[in-house]
Amino acid sequence: MAKGLFPLAWVKKSFYFQARIYFVRVKYLFLTWLTVLVGSWVLYVQYSAYTELCRGHQCKNAICDKYRRGIIDGSACSSLCDKDTFYMSRCLSTLPNNQVYTGSWGDHEGIVRCHLGEVTHYEMGEEPEPHREAPVFETPTKGTSVEKFREMVFHHVKSKLGDQANLGGLVSVILSVADGNKDGKVSLPEARSTWALLQIDEVLLGLLLQERGHTPRLLGYCGDLYMTERVPHGPLYGFSIPWPLVSWVPGGLRRTVDQWFAPSWPRKAKISMGLLELVEDVFHGTYGSFLICDLAAARFGYTDGHELRLTDTRAVVPESQFRRGMRALRCETDAECVYGADCRTSCNAAEKRCREEPVRPNLAKACGTLKDYLLHGAPSALREELERQLYACMALKGDAGQLNMEHSLLLNNLKALLWRQISHTKDS
Repeated sequence: MAKGLFPLAWVKKSFYFQARIYFVRVKYLFLTWLTVLVGSWVLYVQYSAYTELCRGHQCKNAICDKYRRGIIDGSACSSLCDKDTFYMSRCLSTLPNNQVYTGSWGDHEGIVRCHLGEVTHYEMGEEPEPHREAPVFETPTKGTSVEKFREMVFHHVKSKLGDQANLGGLVSVILSVADGNKDGKVSLPEARSTWALLQIDEVLLGLLLQERGHTPRLLGYCGDLYMTERVPHGPLYGFSIPWPLVSWVPGGLRRTVDQWFAPSWPRKAKISMGLLELVEDVFHGTYGSFLICDLAAARFGYTDGHELRLTDTRAVVPESQFRRGMRALRCETDAECVYGADCRTSCNAAEKRCREEPVRPNLAKACGTLKDYLLHGAPSALREELERQLYACMALKGDAGQLNMEHSLLLNNLKALLWRQISHTKDS
């Protein structure tokens, strides 16, 4: 009897084993199919996003068409459109109408920016309307003299910066940049390119700050396409978590990762000196006072020589413009009196309007950015005094009496403290 049962048990076991193998095959086939499906969908979404965001060929075609028609000209036009020695490579764009790429031009490595018009979306089967080109390059008009153009530039800069004593010098700098082929004259196509660039606030502010080395240099332009020098390290810590992972990484872990990749402390001190000098130069600078409305570490980078660069000048606003904006703003609470990321005033409850005076000056916000950056790894003999000065700096108020004196005293003390530590090192 036992002998008769053995083959049956073996058959059942064999059947069970085969069924299990079949189930495993089906399971893995399903998972493979699902992986291919999800992967294809992700690739499609990424490709769609890329083609929507990255339209460098459209930028180049539009600019070169106007150059060949004699509408615009500039220092990079011939290399971009005729010689093909001006290249746009990796796409960094985050907005479809603001194209950003890494690029190269001869021996220069840089960042290329090009402003396209608004992107229009059409439903399937919908006929697009005829393209109406924005009149970006219609000013100045034919027959405009160089002196008239100088006057136009002067009034434009004055409207942005207020009535400053040194605007004539700035206008001369701008006209020097406008002479793209360096023949001593500004042609009408060069003037049109320059005028288009001046409508982009970050270009104007970049020109203001680059003479002191605070921003990447403008290397060349054609129309409103322009290249600035590349800042090799950024943000302040020299490393940024890829954007798809940012929302998944806890803040504490992110700060730890930042410190792992940060430069050595003497180099951090040198970079910090650059930030303090930037704050000093924009407090009462050559062309007036400016507010930096986002002092996050992501706005800054540094060179191989550990010199600080402000990589996003959109965070900078002339104080006169800030005050006008606040004066026109109605409010119920202080929370409504915000300009940019963190330039704040208080609300005048009686008038229901925002006050003009910023609550925190640039220096207080800069010290808040530098606190974690500088205290981590600071020499033990310095740490206590450094911490005391940073916290005193962070407590500085914009509406405090004798702000100028306090500002200068705190800034000078902090710079002197850092300089004593690095003046004898090779990083100085």
